[in-house]
Amino acid sequence: MQARQTHIDALKCIGSQLIVLHHFSAYGPVADAAALAAPALMGWLYDYARMAVQIFLVLGGYLAMQGLLPAMRGDTAQLGRAVLLRYLRLALPFCVAIVLAVASAAVARQGLHADFIPAAPGWGQALAHLLLLHDVVDAEALSAGVWYVAIDLQLYALLALLLWLGQRGARPAAALWLVAGLMLASLLHFNRDAGWDDWAPYFFGSYALGALAWWAARSPHALRWLGLLAALGVLALLLDWRTRIALALGVALLLITLHWRGPAGHTLPAAFARPLHALGRTSYALFLVHFPVLMLGNALYARLGGSQPGEAVVALVLSVLASVALAFVFERRIEAPLGRWISSRRRA
Repeated sequence: MQARQTHIDALKCIGSQLIVLHHFSAYGPVADAAALAAPALMGWLYDYARMAVQIFLVLGGYLAMQGLLPAMRGDTAQLGRAVLLRYLRLALPFCVAIVLAVASAAVARQGLHADFIPAAPGWGQALAHLLLLHDVVDAEALSAGVWYVAIDLQLYALLALLLWLGQRGARPAAALWLVAGLMLASLLHFNRDAGWDDWAPYFFGSYALGALAWWAARSPHALRWLGLLAALGVLALLLDWRTRIALALGVALLLITLHWRGPAGHTLPAAFARPLHALGRTSYALFLVHFPVLMLGNALYARLGGSQPGEAVVALVLSVLASVALAFVFERRIEAPLGRWISSRRRA
C-alpha cells in the first residue's frame, strides 16, 4: 500500500472542510440565522469557500497522472478498464450516499418545507445519478455538489484518452503536449464560457495543471515545465482574471515545490500527521454524506423552534461535527470495503 502523503492529505482536509462549510452557509434556516451572528464569516463562506473545489480539481489531475501515465501505454482494453475502474470507485459509494440522501430528505420534509430539500426522485432521475449523467440530462440533483462526481469521471476519462493517444510510440512527450494543448484551450476558451460547465473541457484547465504539475515535479526538465505552467497560467489570467484559476495555479505550483523539498520538507509530528491522514482519507466520504446531515440538522432546528443566532451557530457546529463523524463511519464501512472489492475484481 502506498504511504499517504501529508501535504496531499492536508490539502484534501482544507478543501473538503471549506466545501462543507460553504454548503452549510448556503442552505436552510440554520444558515440564515447564523448569518445574523457572524455576517462577515458566513458571507465569506458563501461567496468564496466554494472555490476550494479547485483544490480537488488540481489534486485529481495530479493523483490520476501517477497511475495513468504508465497504464495508458497499453491497448484500447487497458483504456476501457481504467475508466471503468474509476467509474466504480466513484459511483458505488456515491450511489449508497444518494440512497442516504433520499431517505434523509424524506425525513426532513416532515419537519421542514424548503426548496433545498429535494423531492422524492423518479426512476429516470435515479438512473441519471447512477450513470453520473444527472447534469448532462438536467436531472434535479439529489444532494449538494453531486455535479463534481460526474465531472471527475469525465476529466479522468479525458486525461486517460489524451495519454493513450499520445503514447502510441511508448514515449510520453506527445501525450504531455496533448494535455498541455487542451489545458490552454480550456483556460483561454472553454472555462470562459459558462455554457460548457456540464462538460469536462470547462474544468480541464485546472485538472491538467495538476497532471502537468505531477510530471514537472519528476521531470529532468522540471524548471522548464514549471516555467511553462506558470507562463500559461499567467497568460490566462491576464486575458481574463478568474480567482478560481489563480487558486488552481497556486495549488499546482505548491505541489511542485513541496515535491522538490522531499518528504523531509513536509513531515509533521505524528500527533498532527495522523489526524490529517484520517481527514484526508475521509474527504470523499465527507463530501458524499454531509448534505443528509445538513438537511436533518435544519429540520431538527426548525422543529425545535430555533430562532436565535446563537442557537443557529451551535446547530451549525454540531451538524458539521456530525458530518465528520458520519464520514469516518461511511469511509470505514462503505467506501473502503467497496474499494477492496473493486481491487479484488481487477486482480481477478
